[in-house]
Amino acid sequence: MHDTTALLIELGSIILALGLLGRLAGRIGFSPIPLYLLAGLAFGHGGLLPMNASEEFIATGAEIGVILLLLLLGLEYSASELVTNLKTQYPSGIVDFVLNALPGAVAALILGWGPVAAVALAGVTWISSSGVIAKVLGDLGRLGNRETPVILGVLVIEDLAMAVYLPLLTALLAGLSLAGGSLTLLISLGTVSIVLYVALRHGRLISRAVSSDNPEMLLLVVLGLTLFVAGIAQELQVSAAVGAFLVGIALSGEVAEGAHNLLAPLRDLFAAVFFVFFGLSTDPADIPPVLVPALILAVVTALTKIATGWYAARRAGIGPRGRLRAGGTLVARGEFSIVIAGLAVGVEPRIGPLATAYVLILVIIGPLTARWTEPLGRRFLRTPAPAPKEPAAPLETADTASTPT
Repeated sequence: MHDTTALLIELGSIILALGLLGRLAGRIGFSPIPLYLLAGLAFGHGGLLPMNASEEFIATGAEIGVILLLLLLGLEYSASELVTNLKTQYPSGIVDFVLNALPGAVAALILGWGPVAAVALAGVTWISSSGVIAKVLGDLGRLGNRETPVILGVLVIEDLAMAVYLPLLTALLAGLSLAGGSLTLLISLGTVSIVLYVALRHGRLISRAVSSDNPEMLLLVVLGLTLFVAGIAQELQVSAAVGAFLVGIALSGEVAEGAHNLLAPLRDLFAAVFFVFFGLSTDPADIPPVLVPALILAVVTALTKIATGWYAARRAGIGPRGRLRAGGTLVARGEFSIVIAGLAVGVEPRIGPLATAYVLILVIIGPLTARWTEPLGRRFLRTPAPAPKEPAAPLETADTASTPT
């Protein structure tokens, strides 16, 4: 009875604190993720107010949070859109990988962490935060801009690449042989290919089977299906998060819209728990020793993401201002970086504190680069300035359709 009482008090305190921090973040115009991470640091081992009774519950909630984050991201896309993005954006995806994974790998080797940690840190620096970027695009009113599909295309390729990267990393962390790792990768690719084929060819049938006019039934069926597929995917050496993403892609139309509306509050709750859990598992005393490497890595990879966005937008025929906006928007890192670091802490414990500091820095400056990269870039690179007599709204539209120089 005492344990249950302590659990309720701790959970209530944490959720209340998350709600207040979320409101504070909304008032100052920032993503709440860095505040959630800081809350986890405060409540975790070595923090100001350690909480032990709720740790196991929060760990389970954190896993559900990752699954829901990727499910709702998948609901934003149809299978056909996904295939089209893959066909048109894959050169940008390759450039994105080379420019942003390489700094993380090099940093791990310089720090003497070994090749497996280098593969893990490469993933941490490679993947942008889909959740943070989607929020920034909405906050800045850029969802209709011409560069926005380019940004989303890069994010989709990154998310799909996780279907290959995460099983490979898991095999390396487990110390599997080349044959074992290859088998794991083949199983992963086969599973993803089958689910994509089913989503593309039979998505309507799946949506029809899941569909219900009763919101309660729709919520239970979609959530149950997602958790089931995520568990099966994890059993087949595919990330549970990728399995959830593919379930989201398979649903379409009114079912996807209804499921999104019903699950969004749950996603927000459990995603917050996920970020708190990562903070709980990190001792604040471990962060100062890695703060300088994290800051250097953040500056370097912010610049490489800006270069990635510039390249991707240029391929799409977008003008200089739109290219700068695309690059600045891609800077933020978040959920996947934390997931990867969480997997790798068993091999190199310092990856956890470094990733926490790194994500904190880039989640804070990400919305700033999204807003200010274009005006600063126009000043320093001397890109054409907007005509002074045009009103602001038409000016934005006109530029996004400008031809490349």
